[in-house]
Amino acid sequence: MAEDSPDSAYHSNGSSLEEEAERMEDEEQERLLSYWQSVGRGHQVDVPREMAEPIQQLTRNNNPQERQTIPFTLIQRKEKLGDLLYEKRQYGKAKWACIKMKEKQYEQSICLGFMKLMRYICEQNSSGLYLGITIPIVTIVHTNESQSEMTQSVTVAYYLPEVLQDEPPHPFDSDIIIEEWPSTIVYSRSFRGITNEDSIMREINLLAEILESPELCLQDTFIIAGYTNPAAANRHNEIWFLQRP
Repeated sequence: MAEDSPDSAYHSNGSSLEEEAERMEDEEQERLLSYWQSVGRGHQVDVPREMAEPIQQLTRNNNPQERQTIPFTLIQRKEKLGDLLYEKRQYGKAKWACIKMKEKQYEQSICLGFMKLMRYICEQNSSGLYLGITIPIVTIVHTNESQSEMTQSVTVAYYLPEVLQDEPPHPFDSDIIIEEWPSTIVYSRSFRGITNEDSIMREINLLAEILESPELCLQDTFIIAGYTNPAAANRHNEIWFLQRP
């Protein structure tokens, strides 16, 4: 009876290791998808199976050292008794990947919009490459004239990394539009927790009370900046008021 050669034993073991690695990768993908689907159900959002690979890729690349923070110039920090009330910042002209959403609830809009942007970031673009995560992901929201409630129309936007600003990859999803935003001065205040219609209106009213001259800012358009993904339990957010041009 012929004995297996060392080479055949090596290839057999190598194949087993590859199969084991593939099995573990599939299990990780299923676990992550199941978690996102569970979170999605809490917001009445269906997370489809096609999101499994982008979710896994984004999770693997979710190293804080590798995230690019959107650059800005700090103009002023307003404090009271050692507590930071707000920051006045200037953001430069830049290109963003944007998608407009209009779901019944704000949480549904940001979850669905973020999933579309995730697919764009995770290789579903003309470069075929993973683009890298930038923070914050921002959402433009609007209120009625009396600032008593939000409208349903929102825009979810992803800042393109510095190396892609000159020639942004084209999205495969026709709903995603590349826009160039002008240089803007914002008044930013940090808050934590979920973002929904009630919490956003509360933060808008709070910052309006704190600012010395809120009339210098747009009165019906605001930005919610999210530093953690919508599936996170204790999110780090900011409310931005936009100074009039």
